[in-house]
Amino acid sequence: MMEANKQGFWLAITLTFGGLVYLLSPILMPFLVAAALSYLGDPLVDWLESKKIPRTVAVIIVFAVIILLLIAALLILVPAISSQLTVFITRAPLVLEWFNTNAVPWLNEKFNLSMADPGVEIEAWLQEHWQDTSLIVKNLLAGIGQSSIALVAWIGNMVLIPVVTFYLLRDWDKLINYIGDLFPRKYYDMTCQLAKESDEVLGAFARGQLLVMLVLGIIYSVGLWFAGIEVALLVGMMAGIASIVPYLGFVVGILAASIAALIQYHTMGALIPVLVVFMIGQALEGMVLTPLLVGDKIGLHPVTVIFAIMAGGQLFGFVGILIALPLAAVLAVLLRHLHSRYRQSQYYDDSEPSPEITIETRSKTNSETESTVVLETKLDANVDLSSETKPEIESGPEADVKTDKNS
Repeated sequence: MMEANKQGFWLAITLTFGGLVYLLSPILMPFLVAAALSYLGDPLVDWLESKKIPRTVAVIIVFAVIILLLIAALLILVPAISSQLTVFITRAPLVLEWFNTNAVPWLNEKFNLSMADPGVEIEAWLQEHWQDTSLIVKNLLAGIGQSSIALVAWIGNMVLIPVVTFYLLRDWDKLINYIGDLFPRKYYDMTCQLAKESDEVLGAFARGQLLVMLVLGIIYSVGLWFAGIEVALLVGMMAGIASIVPYLGFVVGILAASIAALIQYHTMGALIPVLVVFMIGQALEGMVLTPLLVGDKIGLHPVTVIFAIMAGGQLFGFVGILIALPLAAVLAVLLRHLHSRYRQSQYYDDSEPSPEITIETRSKTNSETESTVVLETKLDANVDLSSETKPEIESGPEADVKTDKNS
């Protein structure tokens, strides 16, 4: 009865927590982002604290470094990306024209399709729905109003994130200890072990994979710039971000860069430097970046990452995407422990142990008072006890091993 009450209590706690996350998801985004930033920055703050620097001062130093890096990145990246976006927008009609004049006829011929010109279909759709113009304008104005409210909320979140991050980072160790004190003492050691392994998995993925994404984005951008691609930075950063899933960044980047090279140079020879850049980047990721930055710690499988992100987004929206990977890391550790317990349980192997046979060998010493020593040898029941396989009893020079005649 008591055990059932405990299970019901923990089930109620879990359901309540999940319900609160679902109901409060619209306002949880800045707090979850702040928690993620605090988790990533805590090792650096701990290192500064080990150098006899007060934790509050260490947090301020870390914040100052992060802000300087963000300002430098914005000053460098924003003008470059904006100019490349302008180039991309101006070349978009050329992409559509190339698709109509080259891709559509080739696809129709090779695969026996009947694809029509997209421009003609768009014009026909406009002629059919021109009477709905007023409704479209009304929906557009309503969308603009909602976008204004969303913009104000986004600005508020951007202001709230650094404030919450500062306080969480300053009191991070206290919060972890407080959460640890809430667990029952009976399961405290097991909980600490699971938390440690989850931290290793999540830390190897988060800190290591984020660094891999950043370095790959730089490699792809610089390589495509040397190849003469006008939108090198835009494509390189997009490929780096997509590298959160191994090989996805390679596929997305090489497709986008190939299309940009074909539109820019109108020749298949322009694809050769693009292929070289991404092959070099993929080789560096597999042989240098991942072993150096992620190490040999057990990370998350690519399929697990994809499923976790999609499931989190489907269930809880953007908040679900933020909590998907931490939950996936914890579930991976729990499933690994459950698998180990299952392999050791009788549900996996219910075979009974073999019976044991005890052989008694009696030996008599040369002392005045005879004493009997009993040696027991445990053998499997299937062992052949013939004369050739009987165990030999080593005797000393003064020992006289005799067999009991009465037995």
